[in-house]
Amino acid sequence: MPYVLISTQIRLECGPTICGDEKSDQGLMAYLGATLTQQIGNNFSEYRSDHPPRIVLDLLESKGYTLVSQCGVGQTVIWTLCKPSPPGQNGLQR
Repeated sequence: MPYVLISTQIRLECGPTICGDEKSDQGLMAYLGATLTQQIGNNFSEYRSDHPPRIVLDLLESKGYTLVSQCGVGQTVIWTLCKPSPPGQNGLQR
């Protein structure tokens, strides 16, 4: 099953929303309106959308993703979503 982690800090109602890392599906990130950015001081890049989390979650639902879990860590909210594998596939990439 493909998984997606979505998160936001403090500004839950207005975004921005973090949608993935540099290895995320570029087509899906474009669909979410996310661009690859790197914060000063970080040694990694992340996809960031100006949409609020509600819009990003709605867009992912329209692509077949379902919510698996949600939690808060400090001032960050994290959602985990997955897309069921097609029948006959176990979802593992070889």
